[in-house]
Amino acid sequence: MLIAFTLIPVLTAAIALFVVRYRRHVDKRALRLSRETWAIGIYEGRSPFELHSPDDIVNPVLSADDVSDIKARFVADPFMVRGNDGCYLFFEVLNEKRNLGEIGYAFSPDGRQWEYRNIVLRERFHLSYPYVFSWEGQFYMIPECVRSGGIQLYRANKFPGQWERIATIINGDKKQNALIDPSVIRHGNRWYLFSYGKNRSLHLFSSETLTGPWREHPQSPLVTQSPQFSRPGGRVIDHDGYIYRFAQDEIPWYGSKVWAFRIRELTPTTYREEAVSGNPLLEAGNESWNRDGMHNVDPHREPSGRWLAYVDGFTIRHKNSLPQ
Repeated sequence: MLIAFTLIPVLTAAIALFVVRYRRHVDKRALRLSRETWAIGIYEGRSPFELHSPDDIVNPVLSADDVSDIKARFVADPFMVRGNDGCYLFFEVLNEKRNLGEIGYAFSPDGRQWEYRNIVLRERFHLSYPYVFSWEGQFYMIPECVRSGGIQLYRANKFPGQWERIATIINGDKKQNALIDPSVIRHGNRWYLFSYGKNRSLHLFSSETLTGPWREHPQSPLVTQSPQFSRPGGRVIDHDGYIYRFAQDEIPWYGSKVWAFRIRELTPTTYREEAVSGNPLLEAGNESWNRDGMHNVDPHREPSGRWLAYVDGFTIRHKNSLPQ
């Protein structure tokens, strides 16, 4: 009994420390979100690694002002898929009232001129990074939803407006809680999923089927303790015989740049990559919508052979008060 009573102050102190650290994390995130204004634009180029703002498109193509069904603080994290009648762009919409991310979409007949439609997915937890893709005639989405306790797989019951959560493919108790910005690709008759975890590490999981079971790759984590090259920053693509991944750079602050990496070897047991260039793929631009950074890219090849990339950028209202 004496031992139990002796432990009470220790447990109380531990709980108090956890609460303080959690509040600091929440306050830091809330302050950052209140200082940032994100918007979505389009870049183009002759390859997915030589992108620039087009002369015939006025960026940003979507902003919070275009959101008509809720009061939005910003839009970010664009991912596009093509349907039978045109192009569908999904993205995070930060709901001003709830202070939570929801998933909205816009439609375009040509991939260049976009019209916002509505919110298609909201949960009791924050949603962002709506990684949408098609497989065997159906549309799927794996958004970031860390607060759900895992990586969730959604399927469109009625595309584009009705989505159903069909599986938790990776649980929150997996190694290092690698649940942030999950990015998936099909390669060599398997699925591979990159995600960001604790200690600023890039983790890799694989599975024979979308619904799992998913297992961590033997070489995971692939990158450790790197705020520059670990966190996924857009769609993983297959181009000219190689797989490429994109990483968002968190230096000097969250979402400042995007880097590209060429994956030279990807099997169930091996992994090898290299940087595409010594320069970032995307970084702060000269326009008001992206003057402080860019952190997501979704490149798609057009029938002409040129590439269109859906990107986001942001400005900081008060840099001197932004937490790092």
